[in-house]
Amino acid sequence: MSGGLGRQRTLEGLLGRAGDTDGYAVYAAVAKQRAGRLHVAHCWAHVRRKFLECGGPEADVAVRLIGERYQVEREYQTGPHDVGRLHALRQEKSRPVVSRLHAWALAVRALPESALGKALGYLGSLWPGLTRFLDDAHVPLDNNATEKALRGPVVGRKNHYGSRSRRGTEVAAILYNLLESAKRCGVEPKAYLRAAVLAALHGEPPLLPHLHAAT
Repeated sequence: MSGGLGRQRTLEGLLGRAGDTDGYAVYAAVAKQRAGRLHVAHCWAHVRRKFLECGGPEADVAVRLIGERYQVEREYQTGPHDVGRLHALRQEKSRPVVSRLHAWALAVRALPESALGKALGYLGSLWPGLTRFLDDAHVPLDNNATEKALRGPVVGRKNHYGSRSRRGTEVAAILYNLLESAKRCGVEPKAYLRAAVLAALHGEPPLLPHLHAAT
């Protein structure tokens, strides 16, 4: 959008500011309490959605650049799974794309309350967490897999009313966490539950899913 239309928002004025848009502030608060031990990584899928909702040629630039980043991840999926290879690929191909997006966002002008202004605000307020994937290859571009894993409990929410007590709800929450963690670790859920129950019957502490997967 052209300048000279009153107050304008740019990414430059938003970098390092938290809570400016609808990023869940609790995550930043927890990370602050655990300074140095916990770092927040933010989701590129949510950022892409903000720009898709804007429409228009300027927002399309951001969508295209974010898409290039996902193309790099797809390229990684075609070869052997190796964290070192992914890190090198991100340095070679993703980092330049991130720099281009950063430069574009600094140059764009938009009214603060416009759709594009809000999308830029969202991008800027979460920038440190959005770029964390460049330095840590274990960090995915988005949290789509986590959200997908949560759909089961959400769809079955009415069934959980049968817990009838706080203790019942806590047990259900523990089981959901263990089962979904087992899936994420590549462990068959029924096999994991069977191993955990047998360990408990023998007076042994059950292994958590990621430890069970390593055995």
